[in-house]
Amino acid sequence: MKPQTAPSAGPPVQPSQDGPQARADGTLWFEASATLVVSDLHFEKGSAFARRGSLLPPYDTAETVRRLALALEETGARRLVSLGDSFHDVTAGQRMAAPVRGQLLELLAGRTCIWVEGNHDPLLPGWLPGVRLDSIEIAGWTLRHEPSPADRPGREIAGHLHPCAKVAGRSGRRVRRRCFAVSEARIIMPAFGAFTGGLNLCDPAFAVHFSAPPAALVLGDGRLHRIGPGQLLPD
Repeated sequence: MKPQTAPSAGPPVQPSQDGPQARADGTLWFEASATLVVSDLHFEKGSAFARRGSLLPPYDTAETVRRLALALEETGARRLVSLGDSFHDVTAGQRMAAPVRGQLLELLAGRTCIWVEGNHDPLLPGWLPGVRLDSIEIAGWTLRHEPSPADRPGREIAGHLHPCAKVAGRSGRRVRRRCFAVSEARIIMPAFGAFTGGLNLCDPAFAVHFSAPPAALVLGDGRLHRIGPGQLLPD
C-alpha cells in the first residue's frame, strides 16, 4: 500500500481507507482514528547549539510549536503520535521558554499524546502529558523511531534519517527539500523541527531500509510532488 497524498497542507479530502495520508507540511494523517503523526521535532536544538558556542537564533522551538498547532487545527486530530527525537536532548524541556511551553501544553490539552522513544530523547520532561512507548501500531502499520532493515516483514513508518530530495526544476535550477521516502511497505518521514537538517535520499544509509530505491514525496508550497528514484540527484 502506498501512502495517499493530500493536495495541500490541509486535511485530506474524502479518504477511502485508513491508510496513512502524507501531508505537504511533513505530517501523516490517519483519518479513521483521527491521528496526526509527526517525527523529529527536535525541540530546543537551537539552544543546544548555543550552549556549544554556535549562536543560532533562539526561535526554532516556537516556530515548530506554531506549525504543530496549525497541523492539529487543520486536521482536528484527537491523537498525536511523535516518532522520537521530540526533544533535542534530555535537558531540552528545562530550557524551553515558559511562554512556548505554555503554548505547547495548551494545544496538547484534551488530546491523547504518544511519544515514541528516540535516540536524542530517552528521557522526556516530567511536565509533558501523554505516554512514552517504543513503538505503536496503527491500521496495520508499525510506527517507530529508527527504521528497520528492508527484510523485516510488515509495514512500517519511521523517522530518524531526516530524508531530503534534490531534484532539477523546470528551469534547470536544482532544488533540495524535505521529503517522505516511500515504498509499498516502508515510509520514512521528514523531520518536522524548524532547525533540523536533512540526509539526501541518494545516501547509502537509506538502501538497507528499502528492497528497491524508494520514491520521494517532496514537500512543496501547499502540495506534495512525487519524484521517482531515477530523478533524484546526489548532493
